[in-house]
Amino acid sequence: MSELNDRWLSVDEIGKHLGISNDTVYRWIDKHSMPAHRMGRFWKFKKAEVDDWVKAGGAAEMPSKGERAE
Repeated sequence: MSELNDRWLSVDEIGKHLGISNDTVYRWIDKHSMPAHRMGRFWKFKKAEVDDWVKAGGAAEMPSKGERAE
């Protein structure tokens, strides 16, 4: 894997990669155990870890009571 492809991604970058909003990224970290690493006050992501998590169904959301699915 090249160094460029293995770099840490920001919330904005991982959201763009997945086609989701930053708010959804934060919700998935909190409610769906999205693989994320805290570096100071920032969240960082490894693209391969997130891709594996999505493929395993980690991003599948069931709406809570009173909440609509996106």
